[in-house]
Amino acid sequence: MIFNFSFSLFETCIFGLGVILWLLLILHLFRMHRIIATKPPTFNTIPLSVIICARNADTHLTEFLPKVLNQQYPKFEVIVVNDCSYDTTEHVLDAYQKIFPHLRYTTIKEDEYYKHGKKFAVLVGIKAAQYEHLVFTDADCYPHTDTWLDEVAASFGQEHAIVMGYGAYEKQKGLLNALIRWDTFYNAVFFLSNAHRGKAISGVGRNMGYLKSLFYKEKGFSKHYHIVSGDDDLFINHAAPKCKSAIYTNSNSITYSIAKTTFWSWTLQKARHLTTAPYYTKSSKIKLGYHFVLLYGFYGFIAAACTFYILLPWALTIWFVKSVAHFFIMRRASKQLLEQDLNYKFLYTEPLWLLLLPWFKIQSLRFKPEFWMR
Repeated sequence: MIFNFSFSLFETCIFGLGVILWLLLILHLFRMHRIIATKPPTFNTIPLSVIICARNADTHLTEFLPKVLNQQYPKFEVIVVNDCSYDTTEHVLDAYQKIFPHLRYTTIKEDEYYKHGKKFAVLVGIKAAQYEHLVFTDADCYPHTDTWLDEVAASFGQEHAIVMGYGAYEKQKGLLNALIRWDTFYNAVFFLSNAHRGKAISGVGRNMGYLKSLFYKEKGFSKHYHIVSGDDDLFINHAAPKCKSAIYTNSNSITYSIAKTTFWSWTLQKARHLTTAPYYTKSSKIKLGYHFVLLYGFYGFIAAACTFYILLPWALTIWFVKSVAHFFIMRRASKQLLEQDLNYKFLYTEPLWLLLLPWFKIQSLRFKPEFWMR
């Protein structure tokens, strides 16, 4: 491979732009890594209300709810909102309530005249909560350890109104699972790093918390109740600029869910998530735009440079250096979040993921959400 310096003006412009994008992307990755590597928090024993909304989730509740109820935390309650289930969810909750006195549940009955989304179920759970500090997870989620709530409580502190952790997906075989987990991991590192800087953009309802008083101060979901999705990310996006946020990224604080097993089901999930993006604040849109301009710009440069024989050696070299830098920069974050294998798989998951994002965006424009979807 011969490195040629005899560039035309056009080739020089392409090469210069590529080098600038490469340097900015490395700096961007370094900032993400440096911020997520937090120190273990101090112990806190504030009472907590864990809120779980469930619809036709009898199987998941049977398997995962005991892992929440058996947390080794001194004072907490678990509130399950049974939202119009027509399976055996209520029987499962009734049976567990006899074993665990700190479990409470409420049931929302189906109304043929009034249809509602998950936000209404979350609102019911918040109103039922006894304590000021609220913790949220889903019926199909379970904590990695029995000290999950210790990590959550310690992150609240005296001034933090919003706290966020990592909601991972179980590792399975196959390319689809690797892509889903990469999407979750990379987005989490980006969003958690921003939250740690006090500039939270989004939150994930599988593993987060906030103050009950903050919810009422923000008038709940009133600003976006007409949008089916957004009970987690839109609320955090609108509320975070007015208060302090913190993150908890210790491996003991991770929650796990079962990933989608078909590409179409993942497409629908991603499309639903993307329907809330247009309602983000202007500053959040700028941060997200910059984030993706760097990623698409860099790979666009690599693709364009490969069409020029004279630039090909340089393009491959820059890609190689970026990949090595990415590996070492993100190694600590991947280890902390127990996703070490993804730090090797990014060589193919990252470009494939970027190719799929436009497809998800197109589907989000066509998406017709149901009133209640996970």
